Amino acid sequence: MPQENLRIDDQPGTQSGQRVLRLNGALVMTTVFGFQATVRADTSRSLIIDFTNVQYVDSAGIGVLVGAYVTRQNGGRNLSLVGVSERIHNALKVTRVEQFFRFFDSVSAAEDATAA
Repeated sequence: MPQENLRIDDQPGTQSGQRVLRLNGALVMTTVFGFQATVRADTSRSLIIDFTNVQYVDSAGIGVLVGAYVTRQNGGRNLSLVGVSERIHNALKVTRVEQFFRFFDSVSAAEDATAA
């Protein structure tokens, strides 16, 4: 099995208190630790994760997403997902966690929806 890679581009959103993580690669067992550390270190009010260039998410990746959702909800902060492919969306449905997330077609739509 080839080694999967995940590149994370971490940048501020257009509004104060927003952060955008643009992911490129696969969110799987071998890549979740860097992603999890980045999400845990984020203190923004609104975290937007762009999945446009994510080809695959496994159960470990879904687990980390759910953990991020719970942590942010408990802290009164929100989490939005952008550009989620049908394949990944179906994986979230099958695992019955889809309802936890807010989905947007673009980063700008997520930024507008989560603006103060």
